[in-house]
Amino acid sequence: MILSRLTRNLKPFSPEAQVKSARVAIIFVAGLVSLAASAQSIVVASTTSTEQSGLFATLLPEFKKASGIDVKVVALGTGQAIDMGRRGDADVLFVHDKVAEEKVVEEGFAVKRFEVMYNDFVLIGPKADPLKTKGADIVVALKKVAAANGDFVSRGDKSGTHAAELRFWKLAVVDDKTGSGQGTGYKACGCGMGPALNMASSTGAYVLADRGTWLNFKNRGDLAILVEGDKRLFNQYGVMLVNPAKHPQVKAADGQKFVDWLISPVGQSAIASYKIGGEQLFFPNAKL
Repeated sequence: MILSRLTRNLKPFSPEAQVKSARVAIIFVAGLVSLAASAQSIVVASTTSTEQSGLFATLLPEFKKASGIDVKVVALGTGQAIDMGRRGDADVLFVHDKVAEEKVVEEGFAVKRFEVMYNDFVLIGPKADPLKTKGADIVVALKKVAAANGDFVSRGDKSGTHAAELRFWKLAVVDDKTGSGQGTGYKACGCGMGPALNMASSTGAYVLADRGTWLNFKNRGDLAILVEGDKRLFNQYGVMLVNPAKHPQVKAADGQKFVDWLISPVGQSAIASYKIGGEQLFFPNAKL
């Protein structure tokens, strides 16, 4: 189109001038194509925890410096992020629900799953802890919340955190037949980790959170960590290239560069170096 506009009115000029103008137009168009090619970018569908913890603000500039590739992050619950991969709307998935991740690989929508890093979940609640959950394991703590019909904010968004929470509730109320074993104070917001924490802060409710988002959360109000250290609260993250055999539009080469960088010693070091107030948020554990 650009070449057509530039050469549309060449007739009044001499043949030599026409040739010269056409050459200029071709060089101009070639320059635009080259510029577009150099502006490499990929889409990474990831969790709200990696975004809201501030991790990507540290990692992505380092990756851009090493590769020249821009990364656009779409931060969603893990379930929604994986659905983006199934549709071919992302190049890479960076999420934290191992069961769901292995399933999407088995279905052929992702090439291979790599473990990247871990942190843990924590139960947050009012500092006064009216339900006496502090120091208990996660299952006992949730039993107390349910028995007292205590206020509890669930993300309810099919995220990795929500999936973990449901596993813990199943252990706590395994004999419940009504589907309401969490108690009448249980509320699902259908929202990300930050908004769920905001709701808990404003209402004095309990909430399950990933430690990274909690450490970066500024509106804590009267909230504090009440339950931590239970081995069941372990929170593993994985990364996968969306399968270009299913979706040819996937930028496989650039997406794989991002995956390879994350699990490389350089990427793993960048993850380990991210701290808030001197506290490390994520612990690299890629198996090279």
